Amino acid sequence: MPYTAFPMVFFAYSRSGKCTGTSFVDSTTIDVCDNHRIQQHKVFKNIAQRGKSSTGWFYGFKLHISINDCGEILNFCFTCGNKDDRNPEVMEHLTKNIFGKLFADKGYISKKLASQLQKNGIQLITKQKKNSKTKSLMELSDKILLRKRAVIESVNDFLKNICQIEHSRHRSCCNFVVNLVSGIAAYSFLPKKPSIQPWNNAIPCRIL
Repeated sequence: MPYTAFPMVFFAYSRSGKCTGTSFVDSTTIDVCDNHRIQQHKVFKNIAQRGKSSTGWFYGFKLHISINDCGEILNFCFTCGNKDDRNPEVMEHLTKNIFGKLFADKGYISKKLASQLQKNGIQLITKQKKNSKTKSLMELSDKILLRKRAVIESVNDFLKNICQIEHSRHRSCCNFVVNLVSGIAAYSFLPKKPSIQPWNNAIPCRIL
């Protein structure tokens, strides 16, 4: 498996989709063990980190992905569990060869990040916080697409439950990388992916 790690990474990137001008970005947790066994865990000692997601604390890594409206993965990267989703290096990697509008959740709210993406021709669109003092108007089409942002959650679900990128039986770091990248490559071959497709001019999109 160590000899297949780098070729598998290149192969997974060769299966990347093409940007259509409507993209979504998100991260998902990759747990390497149960929280009760963190002290006994040895495979990823000093590599995996504790982090907190919307579902609570975890120990492991994060998978960051960006997809188009057809459910195809555009870019992906792995980080430790305590890495911020708004990290400039992570976002630079995820937005490579992306243009148009990028939809994300509230975890990506950042004026600095929005201005940085704007310079690269990308408009970051997120939900606004309830206690926000400066609320800006949003186009109806953007509001509808923002509601369809759950499509990337479905992609994460496919990766974990169908492509099985997450499990606690790894015996080496190389095995972990090959398993994750192989799952991403396998996802690209799925005949049906979670997607958003336009169907008429009255209602801009629908989720399939």
